[in-house]
Amino acid sequence: MIQRIQSVWLALASLAALLTLKFSFFSGNKLEAASQAKNFVRQTAAQNFLTLILTVGVAVTAAIVIFLYKNRKLQLRLTLLALVISLLNLFLYYNDTKKFVPGEYSYDLTAIISLIIPILLGLAIRGIYNDEKLIKSTERLR
Repeated sequence: MIQRIQSVWLALASLAALLTLKFSFFSGNKLEAASQAKNFVRQTAAQNFLTLILTVGVAVTAAIVIFLYKNRKLQLRLTLLALVISLLNLFLYYNDTKKFVPGEYSYDLTAIISLIIPILLGLAIRGIYNDEKLIKSTERLR
């Protein structure tokens, strides 16, 4: 289980998803609707309920998928689901920038963490697929 490279990619993706709860994706001045006052805000995954649920879902799914190494088809499907959810999460982050004052926000350096999650999940998918191909080729030799 641990010696398989996709386990490493999945563990790193789960850790990165949990880190996005603490580190900000972007920061800037946000307008309050009632008072028209500007407030400086650091946008993390925990700021919005939907991004919080999706981020925790990606982290938990990636952690659980590590232990499904005996059922590679389910492992592949769940990793694909986590990849789609992480891409949806990136879209929601980008969509949240519209709530900030135009020109008065910037993407933080820690946004790289959020961008790495789909890459790590993609590498895990490739590893799972390669394992599946290897098993099929050994079954043909029998």
